[in-house]
Amino acid sequence: MPRFVCDAMLGSLARWLRFFGYDCEFRVDLEDGELAELARREERWLLTRDRGLAALGPRTSLIRAGDLDGQLVEVFQRHGLQPTADLDRARCGECNGELLPAPSADVAGRVPPYVVRTAERFRTCGRCGRVYWPGSHARRIVARMGRVRAALDRLS
Repeated sequence: MPRFVCDAMLGSLARWLRFFGYDCEFRVDLEDGELAELARREERWLLTRDRGLAALGPRTSLIRAGDLDGQLVEVFQRHGLQPTADLDRARCGECNGELLPAPSADVAGRVPPYVVRTAERFRTCGRCGRVYWPGSHARRIVARMGRVRAALDRLS
């Protein structure tokens, strides 16, 4: 499975690739050459809308689409990926860490009491500790995933 790094212009794309379960770093603290070197060193595809940065290659993808759904479709199509429209493989949208199952007792002091009582399950990020649960935001995320998946199906 390919791994990615997005430049500063593609923060939303990085977050959504993570929701789809792809390992995608997002680094705004690095200069172009450092970002290209990170991609080379970690064998990641560098995703950018900057032609100059894309020219630093060799593992770069110039993203042409301006809208998020189009960008996701472009990345998936270009890299021959068939993403699923569910959150079971998702990574942390904030830091790219892996999400691990967590019992409600472990997150009780970190989420609202109502959420502890009503959420079906919890996952925590192994890197930053952020807590995730299937709320209304999850339904909206899965809906966008479904639209992207449908757009990919129309293209094949």
